[in-house]
Amino acid sequence: MGRWVLWRAYSGSPQESDADRQITKKLQEALDVIDVKVIDHIIVAGTEHVSFAERGLI
Repeated sequence: MGRWVLWRAYSGSPQESDADRQITKKLQEALDVIDVKVIDHIIVAGTEHVSFAERGLI
């Protein structure tokens, strides 16, 4: 099984949006087909970050 961490750079506040949650779910479903697990989605803005895994969203 493969494992992926998704990340995205923002210019403002590193808060996840509805669109971030939706694309994460769609990527999880698509990658599941080829036995790849998304283990986190990290949003980075400057020196701050948000981790979906830390927030219990993955």
